[in-house]
Amino acid sequence: MHNDPELDGKYLGTITKDFAVVADTLREAAYQIRKRGFSDYPIFPIGKEDDIPIGLLLIDKHEVATEWNYNASYLDEFVQRGLIAEDKVDNFKATYKDPDEYCCLFVMDGAFTRFVYIPYPID
Repeated sequence: MHNDPELDGKYLGTITKDFAVVADTLREAAYQIRKRGFSDYPIFPIGKEDDIPIGLLLIDKHEVATEWNYNASYLDEFVQRGLIAEDKVDNFKATYKDPDEYCCLFVMDGAFTRFVYIPYPID
């Protein structure tokens, strides 16, 4: 679950540009997911398609002029849907970065899927 070199060239530019717009919303959503006891592992699935099949729509690209739609989810949903195998949960938790400092994105673009951690801007 590391940033893939393929991600840098093809995706990182648009994700970074969008992230400057949505970072505060994602940070607050991650805080609320943890504070309300849903999960200590918030995950934000993102995709360019209008119907992302995991999580709940948080930011619609048509409403905020971004290239990606952002959903809100968490580790348990990924396990329930078989996206993270139960025997790999401990591995995921071990590599998961501090959610106060990093946003965990799950990038979905066709057959390409990848977890990406992007640091929140420093206030």
